[in-house]
Amino acid sequence: MAVYTQVSDDALAAFLDEYNLGNALSFKGIAEGVENSNYYLETTTGRFILTLFEKRVNADDLPYFIGLKQHLAGKGFPCPEPILAKDGKALRTLEGRPAVIVSFLDGLSPKKPTPAQCRGLGEGLARMHVTLSDFEMTRPNSLGPSAWPRLWAGQSDEAEKLQPGLSALIDEALADIAEAKPKSLTLP
Repeated sequence: MAVYTQVSDDALAAFLDEYNLGNALSFKGIAEGVENSNYYLETTTGRFILTLFEKRVNADDLPYFIGLKQHLAGKGFPCPEPILAKDGKALRTLEGRPAVIVSFLDGLSPKKPTPAQCRGLGEGLARMHVTLSDFEMTRPNSLGPSAWPRLWAGQSDEAEKLQPGLSALIDEALADIAEAKPKSLTLP
């Protein structure tokens, strides 16, 4: 289950007092996810997702991701929209963690996506990139190609257990990527 930080009833009530969302009717952890604590939240005004950002997340990056979602939602792209508290800010603190409430989107996470679903995902990703073409905020990509060697470090034994020779293939691929050094990806 992807709930690492528990939220007490009192803490949730105090947190919701900072919003115009009414009182909590339902509040439960969401099993999907790997990095943050996510909760389904239903209030007297609607359905939402509450996310508490855990230790691995750099809190300095959160305004970028909140701004990105606000930009997408403002242009009509279907994405969870950050909900502003009474003070006009989306990012808050709950149980000692940075936290945000976003709008709820109906949908399912397919266990075995079909080719048509994968195609739809690709088309949606392309639309998202076009929608973000005038998004002005930037941040370094901490999980981009320059970080891959650091993420790979110490994993060769595990790769060899999966398939003999896999470690050398990964080392070679990382070297090829480092040598290529693409400067940017642009739309034609």
